[in-house]
Amino acid sequence: MDIQNIKRLVLQGKYEFSKHAERERELDMIHVWELEDALRDCEIIENYPDDPRGSSCLVLGFCGPKPIHAVCAIETDPEELLLITVYDPSKRPERWTEEYRKRR
Repeated sequence: MDIQNIKRLVLQGKYEFSKHAERERELDMIHVWELEDALRDCEIIENYPDDPRGSSCLVLGFCGPKPIHAVCAIETDPEELLLITVYDPSKRPERWTEEYRKRR
C-alpha cells in the first residue's frame, strides 16, 4: 500500500465506507470531516498484504488531538479507497500504546 495514494484519493473525495466502517465511525462519534482531516496526514502503522479482501493497511492520523485509525484498501475499477473500519483507538486503551502506533 502506498500512503501517497491513500492521501490523494481522500483529497479527491474518492473513498467509500464499508457498512462495518460506517457503524464503527458512528459508534465512536467520528465525523466524516474529522476522518478526512486525519487521513490527509496519516501514516501506515500495519500492512496486511495477505488480507482475504485484498491488500490493506492500518493507518493512523489525527484530527487535532483526536487519534483515528482506519483500515484501508484501494480498489482499482474505479480507483477508490475502501474504508474497511474506522475507529478512535483512545477508546480502546487496553489494545494500544499511548502513541496508538503499536498493539499492547
